[in-house]
Order: sequence, then C-alpha cells, then structure tokens
Amino acid sequence: MLFGAKGSIGLDIGSSYFKVVQLKDTKKGYELELFDMLPIAPEIIVDGAIIDSLRLVDALKELIKKSRIKTKNAVIGVSGHASVIIKRISLPEMSEEDLAESIKFEAEQYVPFDIEDVNLDFQILGPREEPGQMDVILVAVKKDIINEYVTVVKEAGLNPLVVDVDAFALENMYEVNYEIEPNRNVALVNIGASTINMNILKGGVSVFTRDSSLGSNLHTEALQKAFEVTYENAERLKRGEPVEGVAPEDAYATIISASEDIISEIARSLDYYKSTTLHEDINEVILSGGGALIKDFTRVLSEKIGVESRMAEPFRNIFIPKKFDISYMQEMAPMASIAVGLAMRRPGDR
Repeated sequence: MLFGAKGSIGLDIGSSYFKVVQLKDTKKGYELELFDMLPIAPEIIVDGAIIDSLRLVDALKELIKKSRIKTKNAVIGVSGHASVIIKRISLPEMSEEDLAESIKFEAEQYVPFDIEDVNLDFQILGPREEPGQMDVILVAVKKDIINEYVTVVKEAGLNPLVVDVDAFALENMYEVNYEIEPNRNVALVNIGASTINMNILKGGVSVFTRDSSLGSNLHTEALQKAFEVTYENAERLKRGEPVEGVAPEDAYATIISASEDIISEIARSLDYYKSTTLHEDINEVILSGGGALIKDFTRVLSEKIGVESRMAEPFRNIFIPKKFDISYMQEMAPMASIAVGLAMRRPGDR
C-alpha cells in the first residue's frame, strides 16, 4: 500500500477534465480532504499532447482557485500509446542496484524510441518459475511529454513531486478499495475522452497494460454529426440532459451505437491478453472514467464481452467527511479513479 505524501494532491489532467483529489492519512486509513473537477476546452489537449499550454496553465490556475488548493505539491499521471511503453519482461536474477545500472542496455530491445529520448523506470516483480530468472515491469515515457506536463504544472504554481503512469494509478486505487484474490484476473478499464487505459491484474499484480487512442469523444462526435449540435450541447446529451430539438430516445440510440467502437476496442485488448496467456479468462471488468458514466454502458459491455462489468468505487474504503455532497460524490466517483490513485503516491515509491 502506498501512503500519500504529506500535503500533496493527485492531479489527473485529462483531455476534457481536471480531476483533483487530496487524501489525509489517518490511523484508520485514508480520509478525503479534497475532491473537485473542472472542464478543459476540447482543443487544448489532443491525443495526450498539449496543444495550447497557455490556456491549460490558465485553466489549472482556475482549478486551484475554485478548489481552494492550499498545498503546492502535486502528483500527476501520463498515458498514451504513442508516448508510454510498459513491458513485462524476463531477465536474469540480479539486485535492484545492478538492474538500475544496466536498465538502459536491457531496455533498448523493448523501447521503439531512442533510449536517450525517454525516462526509464522499473519494478522487480519477483522470481519466475525458471531458475535464475525474474519478472520485471519496464516503463519508458518520452521525455518531451513529461516535460510538457511538468512545465504546465510548475507555471500554474504547483510543485510536481511525482510523475506516475495512469494505468498504475488505477492499480493503486484498486489495492486500497478491493479484496485481492489469488489467481483472479481483473481488468481495470478507464475510459477518458480520448484514451482508454487498461491494466489487467492477476492476484492484484499487473500482468498486462494497454492504452488506446479511443474514448468518449466518439459519443460526442456522433451526437454532433447526427443532430448538428454544438460540442457543449453534445456533451449535455451525452450526460442525459435535454437539448432543444433532440428527442432523448434518439440521442440514446446514437450514444449506444457509438459505444460499439469502444466496446470492440476493449474486447480486442482482452482477447489479445487471453491469446498471450494460455487463454486465461478475465473474471471481472471494473470501469472508470467519464465514458463509464454513459447510460447503460456497463450493462451493454457485460452483454457484448460476456464478462461481469461494474463501476469503480474509488472512495469505497476512504472516509468521506460530512462536508462533501455524498450524492455528487457517488455520481462522479468513477471519474476520480486515477486522481485517487495518484493521491496515494509519494516520492521514492516503487
């Protein structure tokens, strides 16, 4: 279990929302100190890349003011199939110190970028069945992507303590809120506006991760095209709110139709995992992110892939004081999953 740095926030910078969570570590466990969200204009971050850093800095300053964030320390996450590489690899057994010295050499055969252009990290998972071998998770993130996000956070007046990977933040959230069962395969699937993050855990340990460049923007674009409405009105329809001139049942049919591409992408990733693991079944899918809030999405996904799917409960084992609006928290909780996982991180974690 990873304990939060004193006075740090978990800041999830998505392409359509900021999500911020601050947790207090108590003798009984975590207590929620802060949770808030703020929309981000759709053209500021595209495919994980920051297109307009000035506007993003201004929006982050607005969040800091609106949420009354007191601390300067922030933990942020990155994701994206084109900028983050996560590989589970097998290496000869060695100490963490020896691997730290040789990781560049070991990583070169797995990373499709110039090794000088990425930041590398690793975690030793433990010995393999073959004598003298061990499993290692290797992570490589493009330096320019990290620098983009770190610069924005600093310019907004915050101190970025840790840069994590969104898929691993989901794992942190799961560890704190769910019972770990040996040999049970659980797929954590976060559906953002423009990215799907997947982390499959076996017995609570990550065995497969994948980021896809699809997301709930597909719903928004389908609604804009079908009904010739603005982005803002398409977002309202997506949330189930009324928009003049559009029948709710017509909007619903368009949304469910647009969900098919997202469901197909999730199914492909699950099938790929099965094909590489002697056809191990997925026992459960836990959904988070704004896309998971689409009406009936969880039910339709379960029916299409034949696996029990349910919404993430990132605050399940976190004490929520009475100052928070509990109904709002319950409604928006799936969107906070990555931010909760980030809020649990501290410098020096493995």
